[in-house]
Amino acid sequence: MQSDPDSATIASADRFAGAVRLDTASARPRQAASLGWALIPIVAASGFAGLGYEIVWTRQLSLALGTEMMAVLGAIAGFFGGLALGAFALDELIRRARSAWRVYAILEGVIAVWGLVNIWLLPAAGRALPPLLGSEPSPALLWAGSFALPTLVLLPATMAMGGTLAALERMTREARREARVTAGVYGANTAGALAGTLVSTFLLIPTLGFSGTLLCLAGVNLLCAAGALAVEAAFGTARVASEAARPEPVRELRLTITLFATGLLGIAFEVLVVRLAAQVMQDTVYTFAGLLAAYLLGTAAGGLLWQRSGRPAQDGDLRGLLAATALACLATALLAPYAGRLVEVASLAGVFGELAVAIALFLAPSTAMGALFGLLAQRVRDQRGSVGWAVGVNSLGASIAPLVAAQLLIPAFGTWKALLPVTLGYLLLLPAGWPALAWSAAPAVLALVLWLYSAPSLTRVPSGGALLAVSEGPMATASVVDDASGTRYLDVNGHFRMGGTSSVRSDYRQAMLPMLLHQAPHRALFLGIGTGATVVGGSQMPGVSVHGVELSREVVDLLPWFINPAAAPALRVTVADARRYIAADTSLHDVIVADLFHPALDGSGTLYTVEHFGAVKRRLAPQGIFCQWLPLYQLDLPSLRAIVRSFLDVYPDGAAWLNHYSVRTPMLALIGTRDGGDLDTSALADRLRDPAIGPVVRPLGFAAPIDLLGQYLAGPRALAAFAGEGPRNTDDYPFVTFDARRNVHALTAAPWSLLLALTRGVQPDPAELLAVGAERDALSVRLSAYWRARNRFLEAGAALPGDPRGAALIEAASLGLLEALRLSPEFDPAYGPLMSMAKSLIGSDRAAAAGLLRQIVDAAPSRGEARELLLREFGLRKQ
Repeated sequence: MQSDPDSATIASADRFAGAVRLDTASARPRQAASLGWALIPIVAASGFAGLGYEIVWTRQLSLALGTEMMAVLGAIAGFFGGLALGAFALDELIRRARSAWRVYAILEGVIAVWGLVNIWLLPAAGRALPPLLGSEPSPALLWAGSFALPTLVLLPATMAMGGTLAALERMTREARREARVTAGVYGANTAGALAGTLVSTFLLIPTLGFSGTLLCLAGVNLLCAAGALAVEAAFGTARVASEAARPEPVRELRLTITLFATGLLGIAFEVLVVRLAAQVMQDTVYTFAGLLAAYLLGTAAGGLLWQRSGRPAQDGDLRGLLAATALACLATALLAPYAGRLVEVASLAGVFGELAVAIALFLAPSTAMGALFGLLAQRVRDQRGSVGWAVGVNSLGASIAPLVAAQLLIPAFGTWKALLPVTLGYLLLLPAGWPALAWSAAPAVLALVLWLYSAPSLTRVPSGGALLAVSEGPMATASVVDDASGTRYLDVNGHFRMGGTSSVRSDYRQAMLPMLLHQAPHRALFLGIGTGATVVGGSQMPGVSVHGVELSREVVDLLPWFINPAAAPALRVTVADARRYIAADTSLHDVIVADLFHPALDGSGTLYTVEHFGAVKRRLAPQGIFCQWLPLYQLDLPSLRAIVRSFLDVYPDGAAWLNHYSVRTPMLALIGTRDGGDLDTSALADRLRDPAIGPVVRPLGFAAPIDLLGQYLAGPRALAAFAGEGPRNTDDYPFVTFDARRNVHALTAAPWSLLLALTRGVQPDPAELLAVGAERDALSVRLSAYWRARNRFLEAGAALPGDPRGAALIEAASLGLLEALRLSPEFDPAYGPLMSMAKSLIGSDRAAAAGLLRQIVDAAPSRGEARELLLREFGLRKQ
């Protein structure tokens, strides 16, 4: 019997359709899994670009606004404010859009385009703002201007960034066919941010500069956009129909308060720990990157761990995470006093050792914070269908956190104890009820115990010394310490020594050298004042009014420990960032002196850029002089050469001078003029003989022109040859800032190594220094001999044992100082110590004293003091 063909066809079709349905059903999980895995690189790359932008823009903003605390706070508030605004404004759009993938691609495109626009726009806006604010704006005006600049200039990009997490969360839900993906997306995005922090700081910016890095980050944005569109086209996505409904408002006011407060408390905690870490770490650009990376590592881990747990966002878990966060913050407070020892142990690993210490400080609390935000964001997602509201509220709290930490917590409690109110804040967020008391008992008791203890001091006090005074504020912790000999020092952030009572004569010479090179100075500006000795030294010059600019209020508060206000009654000090002050100043100065800025210290490298040197030149009066002091004992050779190239780019007549002939703390002055011109030695001699000036400068060793001219090290041709070809230090390519690792390493090298590299590598030419005249040839011969004697003196000083005494001292004198004196009998830095040695030996070893005096007379027959002493003490006359 033959079957009905139609029935057979229908039966075959049913079997085929059933097979298709089975294949499709089994394929859906595989497709969702593939789609989910394809999204992970996009989620991570989006976070990579976002943190890369934040690092670049934050540093560019500091160039424009300065590093004063109110400027920093305003910039951070503006950045987070833009994120919050974008999260709020784009939340419903992302939720209701037919394709979240296309919305996300548009957002990444906006970020990329605006990132490229800001290569030009942000620096231009930054140059325009300081003159509008003025050189001494009120704190409120400075904050407002610093808030307005990033808010307005970065707004398209920051708003788009504020919407990307919500878009990525929806894309992941649709791709994986899962409702609870929020914490995982947040964790993966933050893991990408961690990579962006490290790669941008350690690789991209040092290699490409800011503009090149922004180009790379824009490329990452475009790849994310293209990747999202490609994934959507390749796999297709299903949209849940209910997503188009109007989002519900967040039903719990407590949830909104908790999101806001956790954003505030989390960033406040980060600010406080960074301030504490600055007192024991090197405080370079890499230190901050390591601390931020450790914070992000924990945050990412917390988000991913909460996602992996698969738990619903219940009140019990919320209580547990809040209590765990509080307890972890207290653990960091317990660890902080020992951070210095941890740094010493980890110092052998260099920057990776600092990263390990940062992880020890941040990992536990930030992991708890990451899981906590994952829970809260998931709860918002369950109520509203999107996480944008959670991101916006949390970012609002983060935007005011630095202001709360710097202006309220640190002044009220001190940096370390301020961690305890942060802990209390987390406990106050616990949902009410008896379980809250149980969860809060342990952290509350521990916080109370810590509160009863005195705040630990992280200042390093020398053995046998004492801590005399501390000024702690949002910018820094400044301390006055003395050592076993009673010498007093100013330390900033625990270990950066900013001078002391032992260096007053050297500090005075730092002021007098450029003042004497100017023919008639009347107004002098000092950038950076430290202990105030250099500014006070400048105020001793008759007829000169001095003005000092110092970044840290904490340093200014401790000036009475080092200077007597009665000694400098006309001294004026402004607390301001030197770069911003110079950019905003409208006055002209005859002499501008920039102090020794530690090149590795985060922010100091920007004071050695071409742009800053140019801004200083615009503030010089006709015939004005700019003097930039460099600490050779804190610099490596590549940084020194980059600074010299940058200086010569602005001051083509630039010359290098020494401050003194100490090999322990060698200092180099780069001196340039506004208008050029040769040095008038006759006018210099007249000034040194002036009855008002002479008594001021002779005790500093400036009795005759050759005493000053002997410090000349190199002119522009010799300096250019020494610097060679290579990068300049610019605002866009901050070579010195990112050379911090080598500059930190330079601190462990012999302090005279760079000085000797200079004296051996440059050959001063009297023709570059002296004006054409009748006395030029004779003075050139004397100066050439003096410079050779100086270089031999420095070589001898570097060869001395660490603490020369007795026979070692006599040997050094016979081998080094006498050779220097033979090269130039006028070289007082050798003659004076030799005579002191001879006089000290008369009472203990008369034969050695007589022999040394004979050698001094042989080396410098024109100097009568040695001959007279030899005759008077020993009855000997050296013919």
